Amino acid sequence: MSKIKNSSSKELITLANEVRKNAYAKYSNYAVGAAVLGKSGKIYTGVNVENAVYPLTLCAERVAIFKAVSEGEREFEAISVVTDNGGSPCGSCRQVLAEFGMDMIVYIADAKGNLLEETTVEKLLPRAFGANDLP
Repeated sequence: MSKIKNSSSKELITLANEVRKNAYAKYSNYAVGAAVLGKSGKIYTGVNVENAVYPLTLCAERVAIFKAVSEGEREFEAISVVTDNGGSPCGSCRQVLAEFGMDMIVYIADAKGNLLEETTVEKLLPRAFGANDLP
């Protein structure tokens, strides 16, 4: 399935795990790190940023994607998501990932750097709503 080298998947997982230390998770104590590889070859990282008003919280995956988009990146190869227990992207993150490519590879790993699952956005969010569904 991988379109990128194994060393690149390890690099994405390592970066996501390292950046987790910057998570602002004072309410859940559930630090999440993400690293997304743009088609340009550049890697962007993100962490979850919580808020006392819970719906205003941003997940690490969306922070990484939004950071990349704000710097001009529009196409992505892969994203890694690292949590203590290997949690999977939430529904909102899946929808944002779908906006930028159903074939994007998703690596889900734990805090020890173990790759627990390699999948795609398509498999995480089959039949995603997208631009083609709009008139």
